[in-house]
Amino acid sequence: MQPNAVLETEKLTNPVRDLQSQGQSVWLDYIQRNLITSGELQRLIKEDGVTGITSKPSIFEKAISSGSEYADLLNSEDSADLNAKTRYEILAIRDIQDAADLLRPVYENTARRDGYVSLEVSPYLARDTQGTIQEARTLWKSAGRGNLMIKVPGTAEGIPAFQQLIAEGINVNVTLLFSQKVYQQVAEAYIAGLEQFASRGGDVSKMASVASFFISRIDTAIDSIVASRLRDAKDRVEQEPLERLLGTVAIANGKLTYQRYLSFFGSARWKTLAAKGAQTQRLLWASTSTKNPDYRDVLYVEELIGRDTVNTMPPATLDAFRDHGRIRSSLTEDLDSAEATMQRLAAIGISIDEVTSKLTEEGVRLFVEAFAKLLEAVQKNTAERQSVRN
Repeated sequence: MQPNAVLETEKLTNPVRDLQSQGQSVWLDYIQRNLITSGELQRLIKEDGVTGITSKPSIFEKAISSGSEYADLLNSEDSADLNAKTRYEILAIRDIQDAADLLRPVYENTARRDGYVSLEVSPYLARDTQGTIQEARTLWKSAGRGNLMIKVPGTAEGIPAFQQLIAEGINVNVTLLFSQKVYQQVAEAYIAGLEQFASRGGDVSKMASVASFFISRIDTAIDSIVASRLRDAKDRVEQEPLERLLGTVAIANGKLTYQRYLSFFGSARWKTLAAKGAQTQRLLWASTSTKNPDYRDVLYVEELIGRDTVNTMPPATLDAFRDHGRIRSSLTEDLDSAEATMQRLAAIGISIDEVTSKLTEEGVRLFVEAFAKLLEAVQKNTAERQSVRN
């Protein structure tokens, strides 16, 4: 092959799309109005093979604060007497519906395996089981799209809400997962919910769920603890085991969680549901942007590639992976090393359970803060425009 031909072949290669060959789906961790109206979402679906979207309040907040793309709904006479939360839900649901419609062909062509858009319940309800159930029902009904997933936090109160929603035939994205043990509880709740749904005559083949397992935040937390201990280390004997943990725990934790997935959904109990057409609850790798500039910017994509998983990437990470991502079946590599990493962590006295518990609490707090900021932006935007109009 001539050099020019090689160059042309490289140009035609798209690592993002190539993830499909490894059985991994790519979802975009981003949604706002201009993504849909500009045709960019359609392009990402067609060219990159993006098969889903997850939404977050912080993106809506930035769009509302800095632009006018939601002015039509925020300042309509019909919404004049509505509170900020209700106005936000109106604009968010419109985006969700439009994105879901663009992804509908994916949903149909993959037999409901992909093509989903996620919309979260209010984070103020993270500790309220019944409140989560009620709001999820309302959002599900309001959106009216079969390829919607309602995002529910994987808190102690959120997991029973998730099980109940699955039992009612509502697709759920369980978010804010950091712990292998909590993931196990979520997987068990999924099966229990499907069993309840089936016992009521529900068609389990129409159900879908993902377990959103957060990655980079674990390394950020662990690296901070390790860096503190390194400052106090007296010699190389103390330093060496600490240094080996830097930037390794999140991936090890993800790989071992995937092994739990394979074991759980290979059980006889699951096979009874699979015989009825049920689909596994895939692990979705979330928080996959690299926070530490010393690490490769696509680290948390390249090292977690495996079958029946989803990686939800923010636009910058997706662009970086398209540009220089490397494909290999990495998720089942070096499992002994992953086990050793977690053992080293315990050996130096860092409890992964304590770290993940704190990350869950911090995640709820950050979601609440982002949601409060969003509602404030909605209220401020509306007040300013009404003032101008008057």
